[in-house]
Amino acid sequence: MVNTPEPFDAVMVLSFGGPEGPDDVRPFLENVTRGRGIPPERLDDVAKHYLHFGGVSPINALNRALIDAVRAEFDTHGIDLPIYFGNRNWHPMVEDTVATMRDDGIRNALVFATSAWGGYSGCRQYHEDIRRAREVVENAPDLTRLRQFYDHPLFLDAVADAVRAAQSELPADAAPARLVFTAHSVPTAADATGGPPDAGGHLYSRQVAEAGRLVAGALGVDDYDLVWQSRSGPPQVPWLEPDIVDHIDALHERGVTSVIVVPVGFVSDHLEVVWDLDTEARDRAAELGMAFVRAATAGTDPRFAQMVRELVQERLGTATPHRRGTEPEFGVGCNGTLCAVGCCEPPARPSRPTSAARG
Repeated sequence: MVNTPEPFDAVMVLSFGGPEGPDDVRPFLENVTRGRGIPPERLDDVAKHYLHFGGVSPINALNRALIDAVRAEFDTHGIDLPIYFGNRNWHPMVEDTVATMRDDGIRNALVFATSAWGGYSGCRQYHEDIRRAREVVENAPDLTRLRQFYDHPLFLDAVADAVRAAQSELPADAAPARLVFTAHSVPTAADATGGPPDAGGHLYSRQVAEAGRLVAGALGVDDYDLVWQSRSGPPQVPWLEPDIVDHIDALHERGVTSVIVVPVGFVSDHLEVVWDLDTEARDRAAELGMAFVRAATAGTDPRFAQMVRELVQERLGTATPHRRGTEPEFGVGCNGTLCAVGCCEPPARPSRPTSAARG
């Protein structure tokens, strides 16, 4: 007798999490860095960034707004699935959410993770979150993550229009702006894993580069930069470079006087956007007399919720998958999820990313 899979009966939005008050900051950072050997003084430094904004990361509120927008999309398109919210590092914790789903009678749910990318932090770690929650919750529902979406047309179009809006914010007398894409840095050893062996790995940075190429192409721009931000960990461990602030210095030395920064690697304005870009990078540009505009992230664009709905419909078999990129190729990865070939190869332990600020 062949067991027929149960139909999907819910969706969970799974994210990183972030503090929602000053008393949350230190416990949140300890959750993020548990077992990674981050020195206390590093946590103290990062805590100051959160406290600068009242101890509140925007990420939870943005995710709740996204859930409301996706629910409206579901209602409009006749998708009768409840939506739950869980986090890796702060409340609502994924384990608690999975327990609630079980108590509500959910048996087989889809999971939308708020990361567009492959690699450890962007993909495999979310599968670890799912596995951990199912291990600690008795009779937990089955959970299937939706695919990576870094080259989904609705995501790319939202980013491209955010750049167009940013261009309109430049001073009227500003020189043509240099387009600079940015994403979260990871250790170079971690980036070397993932992807087909004949492509040399580097799945995460290749996907970010592909998204930047596609957005720039939509804007008619063929000369742009891709840089990185928000590195953490010991200085002797190499991470993807150049850093955004260092790159602003380099652009200034080249005579560039106007820049549009595009956080293509982030789907929402969480702390690493509002601190690393809107504070540190913007302040450095101002010191150099450089016109600086930061494009909005895609998560609040209505097309982002539309994309989530389309990804769900793909798994329900009622929509055709839409991709604009040409590489890397997709295949069956973690737990049967469609993702980039080689994405789910486990990284070497020393290369595990150690970001203490995300969220």
